[in-house]
Amino acid sequence: MAFRNGTWRLTVVGILLGIASLAARAGIVEEVRAQVGQNSYSAAEAELRDYKARHGVTPEYLEALSWVARGAAAMKQFSQAANYARETRSLAEQLLTRQRLDTEPHLPIALGAAYEVQAQALSETGKPAEAAALLRAALAKYRNTSIGPRLQKNLNLISLVGRPAPALQATQYLGVKPPTLASLKGSPVLLFFWAHWCGDCKAEVPIIARLRQEFAPSGLVVIGPTQFYGYAAQGNDATPAQERAYIDSVRQRYYASLPDMPVPLSQQNFNTYGASTTPTLVVLNRAGQVSTYHPGAMPYEELRAALEKASAR
Repeated sequence: MAFRNGTWRLTVVGILLGIASLAARAGIVEEVRAQVGQNSYSAAEAELRDYKARHGVTPEYLEALSWVARGAAAMKQFSQAANYARETRSLAEQLLTRQRLDTEPHLPIALGAAYEVQAQALSETGKPAEAAALLRAALAKYRNTSIGPRLQKNLNLISLVGRPAPALQATQYLGVKPPTLASLKGSPVLLFFWAHWCGDCKAEVPIIARLRQEFAPSGLVVIGPTQFYGYAAQGNDATPAQERAYIDSVRQRYYASLPDMPVPLSQQNFNTYGASTTPTLVVLNRAGQVSTYHPGAMPYEELRAALEKASAR
C-alpha cells in the first residue's frame, strides 16, 4: 500500500457457519477486508475477536488486523491506525521468535503493513524524522527479507525527494545500453519501473510515450528498469534465460511505442528504489535529484506536471 492508495475494497460472501476450521482460517482476511471496505470497524473487530478466541494469534489473524490499521489510516484516523499497527507489529514479532518471516505469506504482509502504517501516522502528524528512523531501523533488521523493498518504498516516500538519485545497476539489460544517471545530469529523466506481468504498467505506456514526444525538446530521457520474477507466461516457472526471453517478448509487444527505452534487468534497482509497487515512476530534475517519487500509475496530467517541474532550468 502506498500512502495515498486506498485500493483495498473487496466484496466477499460471509463465512458460513459450520464450515471446516481451515476454511474459516483462510477467510478471516477477506472477512475483515470486506468490513473495513464498508467502514464497519466494530464488525471487523468482532470478527477478529471471534477468530482469536477460536484459533489464537496466527499469521492470518495478523494480516487481517493489519487491514484494520490500513483502513484507519486511509480514513486519516492516525491515532487509531498507529495503535492497530503497533499491536500488529508486537504480535508479529512474538511469532517471529518461533518461525522465520518468509515461511508463509501472511506474516510478512502483516509486518510490512504495520511498519508502513506506523511510519505514515508519524509522518502525517508532523514527525517525519521519527518515521524515517523507524523505517531505517526496520530495514536494518529486514532488508534481506520479502518486506525489504516495501520498507524502502515507504522510506523513499518520506525522504527521497530532493536527494541525488541512487545509481542504477545495469550489468544486464534489454534494448540499448542504459546510460549512467550521472551522465544524464542536465536532462530531465523518467525512471519507469515495470514488470512483465503488470497490467497497469502496460496501460501507462501510451501516457509515457506521449509525454516523451512532448518533452523531447527538453531532452527527456526515459529508462525502464525491470527484474526477474522466476516465472514467465501463465505463471510457469522459468530459468533466468527463459524469463529474459519472455520479458523481451513482452517489451517488444506491449512497449513498442518506447523502442529505444533502455531496460536494466536488476533486482538491486527495485530494492534500492523500493519499487515493491509496479509501476513505480521516479522523475529526476536536471541536477540529478529526485523531484517526484510515485509508487503506482500516474494519469497524464499528473505526470506531465511532474515532468514540467523537473524540466525547468
